[in-house]
Amino acid sequence: MLFLKVLITFATNMTQNLTGESHQPGRIEVVCGSMFSGKTEELIRRMKRARFARQRLIIFKPAMDTRYSQEDVVSHDHNAIPSTPVKTAAEILEKVGDVDVVGIDEAQFFDEGIVSVCDTLASRGVRVIIAGLDMDYQCKPFGSMPQLLSIADDVLKVHAICIRCGRNAYVSHRKVDVDGQVMLGEKMEYEPLCRECYRKEQARVKGYVSKLFE
Repeated sequence: MLFLKVLITFATNMTQNLTGESHQPGRIEVVCGSMFSGKTEELIRRMKRARFARQRLIIFKPAMDTRYSQEDVVSHDHNAIPSTPVKTAAEILEKVGDVDVVGIDEAQFFDEGIVSVCDTLASRGVRVIIAGLDMDYQCKPFGSMPQLLSIADDVLKVHAICIRCGRNAYVSHRKVDVDGQVMLGEKMEYEPLCRECYRKEQARVKGYVSKLFE
């Protein structure tokens, strides 16, 4: 009898969860943070949940991001989900079709048109789930992420662990001496650092450069 009650409670909760999932209004959800913080992992989780609720969905990523796969969106933990690579934000509206949920990974790499694209989709009643870096390796706002954050209905900032002290990471520190805001890379090129460890690293580099010119 107890087992039956537990089973009924579980089934009821599951039905309520899926009903809530399938009746999401048009909205924009942004998942942001540094590299290695689980942004793409969270995007994949939400998209798979929507698929489980039998919603129509499609995922887009910048065509330039071929680190793990030409086609799939892949997290650093190697979880993957099929996606549609596009070169411009405008292509998203051209290829989106009739769907309930749109996922967009690495949003910081898209042109500024990504903001109006997401707003247009949400106005149509589509749930838009975005993952992206909010800051670049110099702690500066990255691409159109500030605008996306400002128009979002919901924002989740996730954190990696600082590789040096174990606190919440603040920035994706670039370990290689390469200029330019955009540079695809992984653990060989970047490391997550907290604000304090990043400050110390910047001071160390400046001190080293100063000695070269003494």
